[in-house]
Amino acid sequence: MTNENLIQYLYGIADNSLILGQRLGELCGHGPTLETDIALTNISLDLFGQVRSYFQYLAELSKDDLTEDDLAFLRKEREYKNVLLVEQPNTDFAYIIVRQYFFDVFHFMLLEKLQDSKNVNLQAIAKKSIKEVAYHQRFSGDWLLRLGDGTEESKQKAQQAVNDLWVFTDELFHVTKDDEAVIKAGHGVDVRLLEDDYYTKITNQLKQATLEVPETKYFQKGGKQGIHSEHMGYILADMQFMQRAYPDMKW
Repeated sequence: MTNENLIQYLYGIADNSLILGQRLGELCGHGPTLETDIALTNISLDLFGQVRSYFQYLAELSKDDLTEDDLAFLRKEREYKNVLLVEQPNTDFAYIIVRQYFFDVFHFMLLEKLQDSKNVNLQAIAKKSIKEVAYHQRFSGDWLLRLGDGTEESKQKAQQAVNDLWVFTDELFHVTKDDEAVIKAGHGVDVRLLEDDYYTKITNQLKQATLEVPETKYFQKGGKQGIHSEHMGYILADMQFMQRAYPDMKW
Protein backbone atom coordinates (compact mmCIF):
# COMPACT_ATOMS: atom_id res chain seq x y z
CA MET A 1 0.00 0.00 0.00
CA THR A 2 1.32 3.43 -0.97
CA ASN A 3 0.54 6.80 0.57
CA GLU A 4 -1.44 7.69 -2.58
CA ASN A 5 -3.54 4.52 -2.25
CA LEU A 6 -4.55 5.58 1.26
CA ILE A 7 -5.29 9.15 0.16
CA GLN A 8 -7.62 7.99 -2.61
CA TYR A 9 -9.30 5.51 -0.27
CA LEU A 10 -9.98 8.31 2.22
CA TYR A 11 -11.47 10.52 -0.50
CA GLY A 12 -13.83 7.65 -1.35
CA ILE A 13 -15.18 7.69 2.20
CA ALA A 14 -15.00 11.38 3.05
CA ASP A 15 -16.54 12.72 -0.16
CA ASN A 16 -19.72 10.71 0.44
CA SER A 17 -20.29 12.55 3.71
CA LEU A 18 -19.22 15.88 2.24
CA ILE A 19 -21.65 15.85 -0.68
CA LEU A 20 -24.55 14.37 1.30
CA GLY A 21 -23.92 16.93 4.03
CA GLN A 22 -24.09 19.68 1.41
CA ARG A 23 -27.34 18.27 0.03
CA LEU A 24 -28.90 18.23 3.50
CA GLY A 25 -27.59 21.72 4.16
CA GLU A 26 -29.72 22.96 1.28
CA LEU A 27 -32.78 21.99 3.32
CA CYS A 28 -32.08 24.23 6.30
CA GLY A 29 -35.31 26.16 6.90
CA HIS A 30 -37.25 24.01 4.43
CA GLY A 31 -38.13 20.92 6.46
CA PRO A 32 -41.78 19.79 6.65
CA THR A 33 -41.84 20.50 10.40
CA LEU A 34 -39.53 22.42 12.72
CA GLU A 35 -38.39 19.25 14.51
CA THR A 36 -37.59 17.46 11.26
CA ASP A 37 -35.86 20.55 9.86
CA ILE A 38 -33.58 20.72 12.89
CA ALA A 39 -32.90 16.97 12.75
CA LEU A 40 -31.83 17.09 9.09
CA THR A 41 -29.63 20.12 9.77
CA ASN A 42 -27.97 18.32 12.67
CA ILE A 43 -27.35 15.26 10.49
CA SER A 44 -25.71 17.55 7.95
CA LEU A 45 -23.49 19.01 10.68
CA ASP A 46 -22.57 15.52 11.89
CA LEU A 47 -21.46 14.59 8.38
CA PHE A 48 -19.40 17.76 8.01
CA GLY A 49 -17.75 17.06 11.36
CA GLN A 50 -16.75 13.61 10.12
CA VAL A 51 -15.46 15.13 6.88
CA ARG A 52 -13.22 17.51 8.84
CA SER A 53 -11.62 14.57 10.62
CA TYR A 54 -10.93 12.77 7.34
CA PHE A 55 -9.67 15.90 5.59
CA GLN A 56 -7.37 16.89 8.45
CA TYR A 57 -5.82 13.44 8.21
CA LEU A 58 -5.65 13.73 4.42
CA ALA A 59 -3.87 17.08 4.71
CA GLU A 60 -1.25 15.43 6.93
CA LEU A 61 -0.75 12.66 4.39
CA SER A 62 -0.42 15.04 1.44
CA LYS A 63 3.05 16.06 0.27
CA ASP A 64 1.64 19.45 -0.69
CA ASP A 65 0.95 22.27 1.72
CA LEU A 66 -2.81 21.74 1.81
CA THR A 67 -5.50 22.47 4.37
CA GLU A 68 -8.86 20.80 4.96
CA ASP A 69 -10.49 23.81 3.22
CA ASP A 70 -8.36 23.26 0.11
CA LEU A 71 -9.47 19.63 -0.05
CA ALA A 72 -13.15 20.50 0.39
CA PHE A 73 -13.44 23.55 -1.85
CA LEU A 74 -10.64 23.65 -4.43
CA ARG A 75 -10.73 20.28 -6.15
CA LYS A 76 -12.21 19.81 -9.61
CA GLU A 77 -15.31 17.72 -10.20
CA ARG A 78 -13.43 14.66 -11.46
CA GLU A 79 -11.34 14.66 -8.28
CA TYR A 80 -14.34 13.96 -6.04
CA LYS A 81 -14.84 10.23 -5.39
CA ASN A 82 -18.33 10.13 -3.87
CA VAL A 83 -20.91 7.64 -5.09
CA LEU A 84 -23.71 8.89 -7.33
CA LEU A 85 -26.38 8.21 -4.69
CA VAL A 86 -25.40 11.07 -2.39
CA GLU A 87 -25.45 13.73 -5.12
CA GLN A 88 -29.02 13.03 -6.21
CA PRO A 89 -31.31 16.07 -5.77
CA ASN A 90 -33.78 16.85 -3.00
CA THR A 91 -36.76 16.09 -5.26
CA ASP A 92 -39.20 15.86 -2.35
CA PHE A 93 -39.20 14.70 1.27
CA ALA A 94 -39.61 11.05 0.28
CA TYR A 95 -36.49 11.23 -1.91
CA ILE A 96 -34.56 12.84 0.93
CA ILE A 97 -35.52 10.06 3.36
CA VAL A 98 -34.97 7.16 0.96
CA ARG A 99 -31.60 8.53 -0.18
CA GLN A 100 -30.62 8.99 3.45
CA TYR A 101 -31.70 5.52 4.52
CA PHE A 102 -29.99 3.79 1.61
CA PHE A 103 -26.74 5.56 2.55
CA ASP A 104 -27.12 5.34 6.34
CA VAL A 105 -27.39 1.55 6.39
CA PHE A 106 -24.20 1.26 4.34
CA HIS A 107 -22.42 3.97 6.33
CA PHE A 108 -23.14 2.26 9.65
CA MET A 109 -21.91 -1.12 8.36
CA LEU A 110 -18.75 0.49 7.01
CA LEU A 111 -17.94 2.25 10.28
CA GLU A 112 -18.59 -0.94 12.26
CA LYS A 113 -15.83 -2.69 10.32
CA LEU A 114 -13.56 0.37 10.11
CA GLN A 115 -13.23 0.30 13.90
CA ASP A 116 -11.05 -2.79 13.41
CA SER A 117 -8.68 -1.07 10.95
CA LYS A 118 -4.94 -1.32 11.55
CA ASN A 119 -4.88 2.44 10.96
CA VAL A 120 -5.32 4.12 14.35
CA ASN A 121 -6.57 7.36 12.77
CA LEU A 122 -9.34 5.57 10.90
CA GLN A 123 -10.18 3.58 14.02
CA ALA A 124 -10.62 6.79 16.00
CA ILE A 125 -12.77 8.48 13.36
CA ALA A 126 -14.97 5.39 13.03
CA LYS A 127 -15.46 5.00 16.79
CA LYS A 128 -16.47 8.63 17.13
CA SER A 129 -18.68 8.74 14.03
CA ILE A 130 -20.60 5.50 14.48
CA LYS A 131 -22.61 6.92 17.40
CA GLU A 132 -23.85 9.71 15.15
CA VAL A 133 -24.56 7.42 12.22
CA ALA A 134 -26.56 5.05 14.45
CA TYR A 135 -28.94 7.96 15.05
CA HIS A 136 -28.98 8.87 11.34
CA GLN A 137 -30.01 5.32 10.45
CA ARG A 138 -32.72 5.25 13.11
CA PHE A 139 -34.09 8.63 11.98
CA SER A 140 -34.27 7.78 8.28
CA GLY A 141 -35.51 4.24 8.94
CA ASP A 142 -38.36 5.45 11.14
CA TRP A 143 -39.39 8.03 8.56
CA LEU A 144 -39.30 5.42 5.80
CA LEU A 145 -41.79 3.35 7.77
CA ARG A 146 -44.04 6.37 8.36
CA LEU A 147 -44.06 7.33 4.69
CA GLY A 148 -44.50 3.83 3.30
CA ASP A 149 -47.20 2.80 5.72
CA GLY A 150 -48.84 6.23 5.87
CA THR A 151 -51.25 7.90 3.50
CA GLU A 152 -51.84 6.87 -0.08
CA GLU A 153 -49.89 9.90 -1.27
CA SER A 154 -46.93 9.36 1.05
CA LYS A 155 -46.75 5.69 0.05
CA GLN A 156 -46.81 6.56 -3.65
CA LYS A 157 -44.03 9.13 -3.27
CA ALA A 158 -41.92 6.81 -1.13
CA GLN A 159 -42.27 4.00 -3.67
CA GLN A 160 -41.31 6.34 -6.51
CA ALA A 161 -38.22 7.42 -4.57
CA VAL A 162 -37.25 3.80 -3.90
CA ASN A 163 -37.70 2.90 -7.57
CA ASP A 164 -35.61 5.85 -8.77
CA LEU A 165 -32.78 5.65 -6.20
CA TRP A 166 -32.38 1.87 -6.11
CA VAL A 167 -30.18 1.95 -9.22
CA PHE A 168 -27.51 3.87 -7.30
CA THR A 169 -27.12 1.41 -4.40
CA ASP A 170 -24.86 -1.16 -6.06
CA GLU A 171 -22.03 1.36 -6.46
CA LEU A 172 -21.64 1.45 -2.68
CA PHE A 173 -19.97 -1.95 -2.98
CA HIS A 174 -17.61 -1.24 -5.86
CA VAL A 175 -13.91 -1.46 -5.06
CA THR A 176 -11.22 0.54 -6.87
CA LYS A 177 -7.59 -0.46 -7.30
CA ASP A 178 -6.64 1.95 -4.51
CA ASP A 179 -9.29 0.37 -2.29
CA GLU A 180 -7.85 -3.08 -3.03
CA ALA A 181 -4.38 -2.02 -1.88
CA VAL A 182 -5.65 -0.44 1.35
CA ILE A 183 -7.88 -3.44 2.11
CA LYS A 184 -4.98 -5.84 1.55
CA ALA A 185 -2.86 -3.84 4.01
CA GLY A 186 -5.59 -4.17 6.65
CA HIS A 187 -6.33 -0.46 6.77
CA GLY A 188 -9.57 -0.49 4.80
CA VAL A 189 -12.86 -2.35 4.70
CA ASP A 190 -13.77 -4.78 1.92
CA VAL A 191 -17.27 -3.44 1.31
CA ARG A 192 -18.06 -6.33 -1.01
CA LEU A 193 -18.45 -8.48 2.09
CA LEU A 194 -21.19 -6.16 3.36
CA GLU A 195 -23.42 -6.37 0.30
CA ASP A 196 -25.60 -9.35 1.23
CA ASP A 197 -26.31 -8.05 4.74
CA TYR A 198 -27.03 -4.60 3.32
CA TYR A 199 -29.66 -5.75 0.85
CA THR A 200 -31.22 -8.09 3.42
CA LYS A 201 -31.65 -5.20 5.86
CA ILE A 202 -32.92 -2.81 3.17
CA THR A 203 -35.37 -5.39 1.82
CA ASN A 204 -36.77 -6.17 5.27
CA GLN A 205 -37.26 -2.47 6.02
CA LEU A 206 -39.04 -1.86 2.72
CA LYS A 207 -41.36 -4.79 3.29
CA GLN A 208 -42.13 -3.55 6.80
CA ALA A 209 -42.94 -0.17 5.25
CA THR A 210 -45.32 -1.97 2.82
CA LEU A 211 -43.12 -0.90 -0.09
CA GLU A 212 -42.04 -3.07 -3.02
CA VAL A 213 -38.42 -3.99 -3.63
CA PRO A 214 -37.43 -2.99 -7.20
CA GLU A 215 -36.64 -5.92 -9.49
CA THR A 216 -34.28 -4.01 -11.77
CA LYS A 217 -30.84 -5.51 -12.26
CA TYR A 218 -29.45 -2.39 -13.91
CA PHE A 219 -27.34 -0.14 -11.71
CA GLN A 220 -25.58 3.15 -12.36
CA LYS A 221 -21.98 3.79 -11.40
CA GLY A 222 -19.08 6.13 -12.04
CA GLY A 223 -18.86 8.40 -9.02
CA LYS A 224 -16.05 6.45 -7.37
CA GLN A 225 -14.02 6.98 -10.54
CA GLY A 226 -14.83 10.70 -10.59
CA ILE A 227 -17.50 10.41 -13.29
CA HIS A 228 -20.54 12.16 -11.86
CA SER A 229 -24.13 12.98 -12.74
CA GLU A 230 -25.26 16.34 -14.08
CA HIS A 231 -26.16 17.36 -10.51
CA MET A 232 -22.60 17.40 -9.23
CA GLY A 233 -21.51 20.57 -11.03
CA TYR A 234 -24.35 22.55 -9.48
CA ILE A 235 -23.50 21.26 -6.01
CA LEU A 236 -19.86 22.31 -6.39
CA ALA A 237 -20.82 25.69 -7.85
CA ASP A 238 -22.72 26.47 -4.65
CA MET A 239 -20.26 24.86 -2.28
CA GLN A 240 -17.08 26.32 -3.76
CA PHE A 241 -18.26 29.82 -4.65
CA MET A 242 -16.95 31.72 -1.62
CA GLN A 243 -13.54 30.05 -1.58
CA ARG A 244 -12.99 30.60 -5.30
CA ALA A 245 -14.34 34.16 -5.30
CA TYR A 246 -12.23 35.13 -2.28
CA PRO A 247 -9.11 32.93 -2.33
CA ASP A 248 -7.56 32.02 1.03
CA MET A 249 -10.42 33.57 2.96
CA LYS A 250 -10.70 32.57 6.61
CA TRP A 251 -13.84 32.40 8.71
